[in-house]
Amino acid sequence: MTKMTKQSETRGRVLDLIDRLEVGDAIPPERQLSADLGVSRLTLRAAVDELVREGYLVRRRGAGTFVGEPKISQELTMTSFTEDMRRRGMRPASKTLGLHVEPAGARFGRIFHVSPSERIVVAKRLRLADRETMAIETLHVREALVPGLSARDLERQSFYELLYERYGISIVSGIQTIEPTVTSEEESDALGVPLHSPAFLFERTTRAESGDVVEFVQSIYRGDRYRVVTELTGLGNGRTTTATRLVRSSRDGHGDDWS
Repeated sequence: MTKMTKQSETRGRVLDLIDRLEVGDAIPPERQLSADLGVSRLTLRAAVDELVREGYLVRRRGAGTFVGEPKISQELTMTSFTEDMRRRGMRPASKTLGLHVEPAGARFGRIFHVSPSERIVVAKRLRLADRETMAIETLHVREALVPGLSARDLERQSFYELLYERYGISIVSGIQTIEPTVTSEEESDALGVPLHSPAFLFERTTRAESGDVVEFVQSIYRGDRYRVVTELTGLGNGRTTTATRLVRSSRDGHGDDWS
């Protein structure tokens, strides 16, 4: 049996152990676990290192290695963060870190197809699920569309619900991009993660039924709680379509779609 196969087998056996534990439980010390599994400490350490990188386990200096939080799924649809978390049986919350109004400038003037002097509301929110930080979101929306919008409003309900119920605006389409990044000092402090932690940068532009751009949103999602999966579907004519989503990592390593 090759070393790589042995490491893969050890990884699977440690995953089996994780399945029997609760989030936050410690796994046995390295010396004990290597003896229990009948593998060398070098092989065990390599398997555990891999599981730490994937987020299944978390090392705490001086304390040991513990079962990590499972990764959260969020399908890349027009549903809001609030709606997504509720659908998964989690309690969503938002904390407004700042809200101000500024001129659109050249960049947002182009995005919203308005004059650079048009006033834009910029709101930064910390998004949480079951009281745990998930993402930092920076919302840009034309002030003329949301007169009277306050920081408190954004903590009470979904922005999309607010748009529809108070302002009569329905979001019907949008474009979203994703790219890997690392957290800045400010983002790390807000999310409670180490500096330069892996993260996903989302940028989304949405439109109303009229075709007008309603919002531009930049979001930083914690990389230790999410992973990207792309589903390929054959069309039977030599072509494929794709459906990309963020999914929670299941304990068997395949992932599960909570949509």
